[in-house]
Amino acid sequence: MSEEAAGLDPRYPIGKFVRPAVLDAAMRETALADLAELPALLRSAVEGLDDAHLAVPYRKDGWTVRQVVHHIPDSHMNAYFRFRKALTEDSPVISVYEEKGWAELPDSQAAPVEWSLGLLENLHKRWVMMLRGLDEAQWQRTFVHPERGPMTVELATLMYAWHGKHHVAHARQVLPGAGPAVIL
Repeated sequence: MSEEAAGLDPRYPIGKFVRPAVLDAAMRETALADLAELPALLRSAVEGLDDAHLAVPYRKDGWTVRQVVHHIPDSHMNAYFRFRKALTEDSPVISVYEEKGWAELPDSQAAPVEWSLGLLENLHKRWVMMLRGLDEAQWQRTFVHPERGPMTVELATLMYAWHGKHHVAHARQVLPGAGPAVIL
């Protein structure tokens, strides 16, 4: 039985992000820990994958594992910039980017994943350091997403922590050492 037939959506291996009704400091701390841990989790997920495995889409009509690895720092660099704007401007309207188009660019399709793994490690060190230094008022500052509306730094932190785990789960769907690349 396929995942889709079993009611599982291969696009969301850990489920869709669910906005909590109430946010609290414990959730925020968990999200910060997840963001700090993400680079190591991603590195572990792709360890041992050769070029053939990295070229496998994580699902039918999905991105390749290589594209997923490059997508994460692309997305999180945009998030880091959005957070910095929210912390220094009054409810800025943030710019969006065409993530599917970015995934089709030559570097996303061919660059060594190590480049993005290193970028993600350093980006997350700065991002988490910045977030750990925020006071309560700063956690409630907002940016305005043109399609989703206003979002607090606090909620966006939870969302990006989920985002990282979501894509690590995609990368883990390709098994190394199983002969030809195999999708779970």
